Amino acid sequence: MTSHDSPPLEVLGTPLAWTDEGGRICGANPAFCRWLGVSVRRLLGQPLASLEAQGEALARLVERAASDVLRLHRLALALPGESPRFAEGWLSRLDTGGWLLEAWPVDEFPASDPAQVLPSALNAALKGLAHELRNPLAGLKGAAQLLARRAGARDADERELIDLIGAESERLNALLEQLLSPAPVRPHAPLNIHAALERVLRLAENEAGWSVRLQRDYDPSIPEFPGDADRLTQAAWNLVRNAIQAGAASVVLRSRVEHGLRIGDQLHPLALRLEVADDGRGVPEQLAEHLFLPLVSGRAEGTGLGLALAQQVAREHRGTLTYRSRPGHTVFTVLLPLPAGDAATEPPHG
Repeated sequence: MTSHDSPPLEVLGTPLAWTDEGGRICGANPAFCRWLGVSVRRLLGQPLASLEAQGEALARLVERAASDVLRLHRLALALPGESPRFAEGWLSRLDTGGWLLEAWPVDEFPASDPAQVLPSALNAALKGLAHELRNPLAGLKGAAQLLARRAGARDADERELIDLIGAESERLNALLEQLLSPAPVRPHAPLNIHAALERVLRLAENEAGWSVRLQRDYDPSIPEFPGDADRLTQAAWNLVRNAIQAGAASVVLRSRVEHGLRIGDQLHPLALRLEVADDGRGVPEQLAEHLFLPLVSGRAEGTGLGLALAQQVAREHRGTLTYRSRPGHTVFTVLLPLPAGDAATEPPHG
């Protein structure tokens, strides 16, 4: 693979940077520069290893010249004096002798990062906003009902508009309830992740019909583990529905057991990797850095809550939600720690 391959690295939505034989950066795509918050001019000529703000993993990996593809776990990358950005990713050997760094931004931030503060501030603002919105919504709904009774069957177009007002009022009210009254966290109980995924597939079949090819790629060795089956079903359904709405012709639900996997700062002997892969349009570049924040959506009719909820469900299970995307290939990955040995089938205590 080289920087001249098709499609060109510059146009991909995944943050990418590549080096010469000496390990110095000789190119980076716009997605990488936007994610890191620097210009490509500042990156050129810098040793790739110098981007690592914490630790020396990149330096050690670059020295392992015999390896062609290396997996990276929780990298903190930044130029000196800049705020670090956290990523998972891959380091791949190029035909030119240099390296290609593929970074997948993850949902981890330093405590001082404003993205940590935003959800609580947003929730407080929405509680005040709800009191201002509920009364007008009730008025709109009542007016629509009154107009419907008066209109009767006189005018089909008029009736359609009245029904639209009522339906949209209901949708806005449901949205407010979803934002302000999230479901309480329930005690975890043993669950079969594939039973949850089968529920998701049934929902997807009902929504997409024959227009989307739905595929299973399950690892049958995954044991039952403690969790909230309904919440995990909702999270997976949100990911699948996003894929369908992004124009996917094919969606794959994949499950795997991973051994010795690092999730955040913790190394887990056993973990679940759940992937939802699709061939849709991909994540719009302008949303990449804010994708998991509430109310961020790439569709005019979208609420921007699906991915925020999926991320919250992953955190409730001590896991993470990440993604990588380019047009025609998007993968959202949920990583969840699994209890080792017999504990996998026991509910948590306390």
